[in-house]
Amino acid sequence: MYTFPEEGEKISFKDGKWITPNKPIVLYIEGDGIGPEITQASIKVINKAVEKSYGSSKEIKWVEVYAGDKAQNLIGDRFPKETRDALMKYRVVLKGPLQTPIGKGWKSVNVEMRLMLDLYANIRPVKYIKGIESPLKNPEKVDLIIFRENTDDLYRGIEYPFDSNEAKKIREFLRNELNVNIEDDTGIGIKVISKYKTERIARMAFKYAIENKRRKVTIMHKGNVMKYTEGSFMNWAYEVAQNEFREKTITENEINQGKDPSDKIIINDRIADNMFQQIITRPEDYDIILAPNVDGDYISDAAGALIGNIGLLGGANVGDDAGMFEAIHGTAPKYAGKNVANPTGIIKGGELMLRFMGWTEAADLIEKAINTAIEEKKVTQDIARFLGVKALGTKEFASELVNIIDTLK
Repeated sequence: MYTFPEEGEKISFKDGKWITPNKPIVLYIEGDGIGPEITQASIKVINKAVEKSYGSSKEIKWVEVYAGDKAQNLIGDRFPKETRDALMKYRVVLKGPLQTPIGKGWKSVNVEMRLMLDLYANIRPVKYIKGIESPLKNPEKVDLIIFRENTDDLYRGIEYPFDSNEAKKIREFLRNELNVNIEDDTGIGIKVISKYKTERIARMAFKYAIENKRRKVTIMHKGNVMKYTEGSFMNWAYEVAQNEFREKTITENEINQGKDPSDKIIINDRIADNMFQQIITRPEDYDIILAPNVDGDYISDAAGALIGNIGLLGGANVGDDAGMFEAIHGTAPKYAGKNVANPTGIIKGGELMLRFMGWTEAADLIEKAINTAIEEKKVTQDIARFLGVKALGTKEFASELVNIIDTLK
């Protein structure tokens, strides 16, 4: 069903490192709602940044694969086998937002892709961009990177409706075998957090902090209530720091006891509800936030609100040998096909992809172009209405970024 260019090559991986050929094959999924418009806009900008940085020596060979509404309409399956096979082979994809049901229907294709490619880390940088209206007095203090565990926790989808046979069996087991009183009208969701999966996301976060000269990693959890899941997440993360990164890290408790934190990454933890108010009242005190899956989802959106517009955020879903890059917002169906959606989130996702590919020159051009466009008030309607300027359409904004990239050195 899909045609792959003969001159393109797969991106390969060795010991967690990306090995990117000069003409890599990268898959893309347009997505639902506003997805097709913003995905095409992002590809246009990414291609220009690559061309500007490397001339004809490097080029992304894009191949579209289908998922979501488009796959359902064309093939009769929201996540067809041909797409699964392509993802398993080529391992890197730029993905537009896909619709996820609430309360009923099919399982999330987003989650299925993360699980099948073992994309265990969701990485979301959140940094204020000058010119954006923010609810904070000093939004320039916001410079966070969130490492959200991506394959464990409640998002494993182990859940049953209250009136299902499965829920009934689990309730009976809890009553009869574990002496737990539970009502008959109770739906069941099972929260699972494993030591292995916690250790690997913690390891990635600590490595990133050291390699990128960050200053602190804060473990977010609700371990005071969920002691053997989120509490264990905290304990296991501390153990990784202690056992594998002892020379490079120091805990907050050790600093309080008088130890010198010079040239070391500070490791601390915060209860989840406290974490929310902390990033609002003291954002400058936080740097990298390491969180279980559900907490990481919540805190990412809250952090996005601090910079004034969640639509400006991109996300990297990565594992040891694969990557999926996206905006972190949804499908916004009421804006679909109107050429008004802001494509910055998925463009930022593409920027993250380029960084993982090692094409940092092109990634830097995209970052500079976005900052320049916003500073010059050349923006889409979601930002324009706050700035009191005429809005650019989705396509026109992408063209503006292309023009800016042309002028950058």
